[in-house]
Amino acid sequence: MTETQTHSTVSFGFTDVAREEKAGLVRGVFDRSARRYDLMNDLMSVGVHRVWKDMVITRANPQPGERLIDVAGGTGDLARSFLVKADRAAARRGDPRRAEAIVLDINEQMLRAGVKRGVSDRQSGRIQWVTGNAECLPLPDRSAHCVTISTGIRNVTERLTALREMRRVLKPGGRFLCLEFTRPTSRAWEKIYDAWSFNVIPELGAHIAKDRESYQYLVESIRRFPDQETFAAELREAGFNRVSYTNFSGGIAALHTGWA
Repeated sequence: MTETQTHSTVSFGFTDVAREEKAGLVRGVFDRSARRYDLMNDLMSVGVHRVWKDMVITRANPQPGERLIDVAGGTGDLARSFLVKADRAAARRGDPRRAEAIVLDINEQMLRAGVKRGVSDRQSGRIQWVTGNAECLPLPDRSAHCVTISTGIRNVTERLTALREMRRVLKPGGRFLCLEFTRPTSRAWEKIYDAWSFNVIPELGAHIAKDRESYQYLVESIRRFPDQETFAAELREAGFNRVSYTNFSGGIAALHTGWA
């Protein structure tokens, strides 16, 4: 199934809903799942999502003094890793500048969960937690060296609008990295993945998070997301240059990158 392309409705999982309703419905999903979000990510991906995120940050190549904006950043995994790697680069060079990060999410409960997790002493005061919509970022033009979004772009209502906003806040030459669940590269692998997604993940949601409905939506939303080439074309339309993508785990997820 593909993303619904009408003026009045958008997809919410396998259901089409009024365009103006989607943001509230998505917010409800993550309100309910925030408390167990990190644990569920580990269970759903058998821990592989941590490897994917590490590859994202490696490709981001954090540098001393840089600013990251992590859109739909949830509990702040990418932001913490970005600062760690930037600090290592600073130590190697003897560069005193400190990188910083903004974790932006439409869902306050996710941000609260991230704040509750805390940060290291070295990162204290260097991560801002901001409630905001990816389609209208409350941030100035050209204010970041790097923008990331991890498994969040499929949840926005106006995807192209959000991509243009993330392009807007990048400095010239800044880099954009998007990790998202996509399309397995073989039919056999897709069948295995579908069996896991539709049979196991909602059951995990029901038993671990006490919320089958939210995790049923999550697996359905993945199926409504465009394939890798189609999404790459959307990045180009949004104004990104040198767009490319790398498949992870046989295309279960992909890292799309672009430059301002």
